[in-house]
Amino acid sequence: MKVLVVLALAIATVSAGVLPNSVPVHPRDLPAVPSIEGRITNGKTASEGQFPYQVGLSFSSSSGGWWCGGSIIDNQWVLTAAHCTSGASSVTIYFGALQRTSAKLTQTVSSSSFKQHTSYNSATLANDISLIKTPTVSFTAYINKIQLPAVASSYSTYAGQKAIASGWGKTSDSASGVTNVLQYQSFDVVSVATCQSTYGSTVASSKVICIATPNQSSTCQGDSGGPLALESNGRLIGVTSFVSSAGCQSGLPSGFTRVTSYLDWIKTNSGVSY
Repeated sequence: MKVLVVLALAIATVSAGVLPNSVPVHPRDLPAVPSIEGRITNGKTASEGQFPYQVGLSFSSSSGGWWCGGSIIDNQWVLTAAHCTSGASSVTIYFGALQRTSAKLTQTVSSSSFKQHTSYNSATLANDISLIKTPTVSFTAYINKIQLPAVASSYSTYAGQKAIASGWGKTSDSASGVTNVLQYQSFDVVSVATCQSTYGSTVASSKVICIATPNQSSTCQGDSGGPLALESNGRLIGVTSFVSSAGCQSGLPSGFTRVTSYLDWIKTNSGVSY
């Protein structure tokens, strides 16, 4: 299957005219050894209440489970990645957690509460976005929503701006277990052209945001679906989507689903407006 995915990406990218130098994969799909869970590589430890919009997502399916991140965008809606909800039968949501599974509130909902983008493509990684409807959550200092970006910023590339990614993803490519404490790191957003030079134009489309990952710091396994927030105004601009198959510490860009490209989709499917 992985060979077929790589071939499909190569064929699609050749037709688009920009050849990839590295194969992208969802963080969830990196090799299962080491463990698929963990934290942001070389990140900083968050303090309690620093990221009240961050949730942990423990997905279950008939073939096993996996961990992802997500963002609260309303008191009944969490935004995450389609590759996180794909194949799951249910999810337990951890609200207000600093320690990974020690939350202020937990809720478990079935896949009937998922609104996965119907055009999500696991081969090209396109439309990697999902919504999860939850029972109503009361906001506190530890549990609160993140603002969506304004429609006026839809044409901004964000290139050169700083953005913060957070999650419980792996500490390193060689990490063998999970961390319990929420991590974060500030990154520089790079241009789509820079991202295309690594992954090609089929994967790195205008609906994707990429960050530079110097000093072996990056999103990694366990961070999938988590937030990328603009440092200047705290708004949600990205959903963690892919890294290089060469590893989280490869120094190659990490990719996020661009939220401004899906504002209408979010509003149509959840009623949450920007």
